[in-house]
Amino acid sequence: MDGFIGEFFGTAILILLGAGTGAGLNLKKTYSRGSDWTYVCLSWGMAVTMGVYVAGLLGSDGHLNPAVTIPFAIFGLFPWHEVLPYLAGQFLGAFVGAALVMVAFGAHFKESNGAEEGNTVGIFATAPAIASPLFNFFSEVIATFAFVFILLNLGDFTTGLKPLVVGFLIFVIGTGLGTTTGFAINPARDWGPRFAYTVIPLPGKSSANWGYSWVPMCGPLVGGFIATWIESLVH
Repeated sequence: MDGFIGEFFGTAILILLGAGTGAGLNLKKTYSRGSDWTYVCLSWGMAVTMGVYVAGLLGSDGHLNPAVTIPFAIFGLFPWHEVLPYLAGQFLGAFVGAALVMVAFGAHFKESNGAEEGNTVGIFATAPAIASPLFNFFSEVIATFAFVFILLNLGDFTTGLKPLVVGFLIFVIGTGLGTTTGFAINPARDWGPRFAYTVIPLPGKSSANWGYSWVPMCGPLVGGFIATWIESLVH
């Protein structure tokens, strides 16, 4: 259960802080409405850092991401019997983190009616800057490849200042490669909050855009697989 608990709380913190950034950026009458991309990337980077610290202290390996857990298991870096508890913790934690954002920003959701006023699934999940499914998929593959390949060369990234390094890694992935799709690089980070936006009643919300959701699911998994496969070849 340590793996499940660590991944659940770590991912919940990740989404609470990350999607909270999205809510502040988009909803009406928040102090941070309209902030720039650097702000977004830095906030998500620090959200990941805090999530990894929480997860590591509570007994998991701080994956917080199926695109890490599944490829690691495939290539023998992680035990298969831990995969389902980790995945359950990641998706449930992401859902709960998104739900908490909805409560924290409840008054602002009431003020923001539909896409024109900022109440969109983009607060919680990713969307492409240009809708081009094949290139959107490639963008997620490449960004996740870079993320996981670097992560594999950090060693134990839950101890000391390593989670901070992971946060800066997220930051530079976002600024360098994230401007095309919003850099999901994590199926749980996208699907858990997207599902929460779909099923939890919110005033004036717009579409959850499930037609795009295969990209942030499949792209990161493929990118993580390729990165771990190449790492297994060079070591």
